Amino acid sequence: MGGGGEKMPGQYMGWWGSLGSPPQKGVTSYALSNNRQRAMGGAFHNAIFNTWRRTRQQVLYWAVPMVIGYSTMAWAIERNEYLNSKEGRAEFADEEE
Repeated sequence: MGGGGEKMPGQYMGWWGSLGSPPQKGVTSYALSNNRQRAMGGAFHNAIFNTWRRTRQQVLYWAVPMVIGYSTMAWAIERNEYLNSKEGRAEFADEEE
């Protein structure tokens, strides 16, 4: 029966939070004191190996675009320096006008 507060035929279980049923048997609960826990137990080890595992799984998603971007940027810088040099200006002087 629900705990609606009204009298219904059958067993009344009480209002929400105090259902009034007998305690359940055969349930074992365990607890550990706060000063017996290792809050950072294995954190350094897991940080190293989780980082390695995740990096290994994701490397193709970020390394390939990074290499392409770096090589494009290096080419653009080299091309810009050439076009602004004496030889580049002499080669492309007629195209500017």
